[in-house]
Amino acid sequence: MKTRDYQVLDRAHHLHPFTDFKALGEEGSRIIERAEGVYIHDSEGNCILDGMAGLWCVNLGYGRHELVEAATAQLERLPYYNNFFKTTHPPAVKLAEKLVQLAPEHINHVFFVGSGSEANDTVLRMVRRYWALKGRPQKQWIIGRENGYHGSTLAGMSLGGMDVMHGQGGPCVPNIAHIRQPYWFGEGRDMSPESFGRECAAALEAKIQELGEENVAAFIAEPVQGAGGAIMPPESYWPAVKEVLARYDILLVADEVICGFGRLGEWFGSIHYDLKPDLMPIAKGLSSGYLPIGGVLVGDRVADTLIEEGGEFFHGFTYSGHPACAAVALKNLELIEAEGVVDRVRDDLGPYLARRWGELVEHPLVGEARSLGLMGALELVDPETGERFDKVLGVGNLCRDFSFAGGLVMRSVGDTMIISPPLVITHNEIDELVTKARAALDATLADLCQPATEESIA
Repeated sequence: MKTRDYQVLDRAHHLHPFTDFKALGEEGSRIIERAEGVYIHDSEGNCILDGMAGLWCVNLGYGRHELVEAATAQLERLPYYNNFFKTTHPPAVKLAEKLVQLAPEHINHVFFVGSGSEANDTVLRMVRRYWALKGRPQKQWIIGRENGYHGSTLAGMSLGGMDVMHGQGGPCVPNIAHIRQPYWFGEGRDMSPESFGRECAAALEAKIQELGEENVAAFIAEPVQGAGGAIMPPESYWPAVKEVLARYDILLVADEVICGFGRLGEWFGSIHYDLKPDLMPIAKGLSSGYLPIGGVLVGDRVADTLIEEGGEFFHGFTYSGHPACAAVALKNLELIEAEGVVDRVRDDLGPYLARRWGELVEHPLVGEARSLGLMGALELVDPETGERFDKVLGVGNLCRDFSFAGGLVMRSVGDTMIISPPLVITHNEIDELVTKARAALDATLADLCQPATEESIA
């Protein structure tokens, strides 16, 4: 089959996630056929550097035969069995043991699911069950952040703070509130980052007082906001949030779906920020995306209550701890550990990316170039004013399309360009990534500077 054949079938039968179906049908999908290392290859023969590691997940890169072999061996031995009805299997048991070895020391249990969205559905159920068991069932409210992303199921969408999703998915799960995000470039440039970080933490305390401490169950947030635009909070933010939470009896949920498994240069973003959360949703990099699996790492405070006081917890999924997925995840973690990937991100690749990525701030279109570990963002601004473009111009999408055409996957979140490459990327490949990102910026600037024609005005 040729590219056009796939596109015709795709348009006829396939509804893509987070997609304008009509627009994609008119344009035609890009068909990705194979991948190796940090590169994907499409049906037209183009080799493209995957600056997003698939969807934040292919941490070990493509073509790792060890993961394929782990899946094959498990599928041949036990392709499927569930973890219901007082049963389990070796891959789930071994993976649970490995995860708690890597997690902060106060976390000793994991509840397996199939995705990050399912993990956050589980969080909502688990948080409210915990407080009911503690004799405080009125503690129902969960506080999240505006522009936060915690999945696209009903509970995940509700916990997240993206208005466009709420507008299509309502009514949302009740008793979920949202506070401002610690997005200094977008919302706080009229003050220092340190002051802005503390102000955002103060918004959490204000919301707790508004709702009543006796009614608030948990605060949920990503250590670094991923889908919201690779938003690294000011250094003052998390210490101030921890001070707020210490004054109230409220659980902390650190969503590690993107930040976990080495992305920020530690096994978990919670370790980087010393958060000590009660619950940690995980997915994506857990298997490097080779098979779908997720979970919730459960701190002792919550786990002990569920175990000792809870009776049956009426929650779970057919594929919770799927044996083949668990076997691949276990091998993935073993490889990350054996190859020193997390240390290399922290000590070598992250600093190198920070230096090279930071050079792009000199470009006329870039108002800020930030990174942490192997996650980065560019804020696109009007070269004349330094302010954001009118949203109707779609400058971020324009830059994204130029980037893809130039051989680099770079994602746009509004007019913020973000990257999250595989953790096995090399210095030379980082150089290539930056060169291609600069070329996309140049092409975008040239397009914006073209004089308006009668056709474009019409």
